[in-house]
Amino acid sequence: MKIALSHFLTPLVLTASLFAHNSLVYEGASGPGRGRHIVFLAGDHEYRSEETVPALARLLAKHHGFKCTVLFTVDSVSGEIVPGNSNMPGLEALATADLAVVYLRFQAFPPEQMKHFIAYLDRGGPIVGLRTATHAFRFPDGSPFAKYSTEHKGSHYEFGFGHQILGQTWVGHYGKNHVQSTRITPVEAHGSHPILRGVRNVWVQAGGYVGKPVGAEILTMAQPLNGMTPDAPIDTTKPAQPSEWTRTYRAANGKTARVFTSLYGASEDLLNEGYRRLLVNGCFWAVGMEKDIKPDLPVGLVGPYHPVTFGPRHRLGVRPSDLAGWDAPIMPPDRPLKPAPPTKAKKAAK
Repeated sequence: MKIALSHFLTPLVLTASLFAHNSLVYEGASGPGRGRHIVFLAGDHEYRSEETVPALARLLAKHHGFKCTVLFTVDSVSGEIVPGNSNMPGLEALATADLAVVYLRFQAFPPEQMKHFIAYLDRGGPIVGLRTATHAFRFPDGSPFAKYSTEHKGSHYEFGFGHQILGQTWVGHYGKNHVQSTRITPVEAHGSHPILRGVRNVWVQAGGYVGKPVGAEILTMAQPLNGMTPDAPIDTTKPAQPSEWTRTYRAANGKTARVFTSLYGASEDLLNEGYRRLLVNGCFWAVGMEKDIKPDLPVGLVGPYHPVTFGPRHRLGVRPSDLAGWDAPIMPPDRPLKPAPPTKAKKAAK
């Protein structure tokens, strides 16, 4: 009986095709980051990390020479980006990473994926954590990874990854999200810190988070505003809270690793030059390149950037490979938006 060669090749072709769709690498040609590898993890449900992260990665690769691998939570069949879906192929890239930029929320990765993240922590890899990374994981009780969950109450690794690595677990909103924007200002006592070089006029659209870091050097304070414009008046009922800080963690191998945390980073926050500079400087510092931080480092966005206002809607039908290259739009504006969920009034009418 003859069996066509294609019978054996088809699974291999499908596997290769899915890998290509799930893979996104921006390879810098020159700059101080040449020879350094940053791996970005985008997987939150609300703040459009799938837009913030590739835009930041492309900037760092094009302007500064880093190799930037961007990983997304994707549908296991189509390979399309699904924000918050607990499936992130490619985490083995962390084995060669000099820095991991983590923008996750309530993830429960399968063991074959989570093991790569744990290995990175165990070897003392530097971390940059954005917004919801304070509550990056939520594993069920009994899971071998339960200690990484933000609600973990055990005396060992209390409050999980956020508390133990970033210095803070999820605490709560500070003010009204989507109604109050935020002004971020450097702490005067730390004005000479390398991360703050050239940073000014930072305004973000994401609402306030309560900032209560432990074991940290607080670099900036976030002031809620009564409005969604940079010139909106200060909410005098809400004193400024810590928003960006540095700290270290001690890895399983005894190594001490650097950490930079920002409680902001929604997709539209990246439109602010001061905030982009803060993140770029934070990445340079975390990887040990503070001598290369200049007040005028290029921080311009690379290629078209069309952020969706943070919330329950995102672009549908987008694969990581659709964002490849310097000129691909992030996100493709011709892709449909996920319909907004029905309001309470509409639900009541049914």
